[in-house]
Amino acid sequence: MISVSNLAFTYPQGGNPAVRGISFDISPGEAFGFLGPSGAGKSTTQKILIKLLEGYSGDISLMGRPLSAWDKSIYNHIGVGFELPNHFGKLTALENLRYFGAFYDKPVRNPMELLAMVGLEEHAGKRAAEFSKGMKMRLNFVRALMHNPDILFFDEPTSGLDPVNARRIKDIILQLQREGKTIFLTTHQMNDADELCQRVAFIVDGEIKLIDSPRALKLQYGHRSVRVEYQNGRVEQRDFPLDGLGDNPEFLRILREEYVQAIHSREATLDEIFIKVTGKALG
Repeated sequence: MISVSNLAFTYPQGGNPAVRGISFDISPGEAFGFLGPSGAGKSTTQKILIKLLEGYSGDISLMGRPLSAWDKSIYNHIGVGFELPNHFGKLTALENLRYFGAFYDKPVRNPMELLAMVGLEEHAGKRAAEFSKGMKMRLNFVRALMHNPDILFFDEPTSGLDPVNARRIKDIILQLQREGKTIFLTTHQMNDADELCQRVAFIVDGEIKLIDSPRALKLQYGHRSVRVEYQNGRVEQRDFPLDGLGDNPEFLRILREEYVQAIHSREATLDEIFIKVTGKALG
């Protein structure tokens, strides 16, 4: 669905390249996470893919067609949720969706249904300028869905949202995956990427350091052990290797004799793996 080969880009008078010869492919129906700290090249890559930036080198194709061969009709096939909301503040939420919906050469979804998806139906007649940041983010999100695009680009889709609305947005993204949409997610929120993406790419200083599934990364970089927490006058914890766990006498003794409160594998988080692989944090 998306193919990128040896992509490089330098901003005019920017000095160092923002993107340095990166390559990746995204299959139809895949949710692909592009993960890295601020300034890593995530948003630059997305802007190139949605034809907001030109002057790059390398080869890019979307839906089997070179990016350079697409005209404005490409926007009938892609939806974009920008990191920073951009609406007409004097228009209401409903008027904003109707206005942007008129840009497409295809039928669009009912704007009131979209607003209801993100809990904004009661605010349909409220001017966007009066919205909180979280409300603007949710309006921004559903605007990307209104023309039922084949490919969706989301840049930090849960930024500025409370836990309830962040959960709502992630559930919608999971539903879009079930519907077969291809999703390109740029974020530094590793929990979002872990839950939503089939594969992730780590990008630092414009270079991709690795591409793999979150599960494969956690198995590769995690500890092959389990931690048992149990009550023995006070809360205690012990770590045991996974290999031979069923024959470990002390592990079996604790299960039989102690009040076990929790047992969990010691998987590495994507944050820990990112630091280990790149030597940099995601702040």
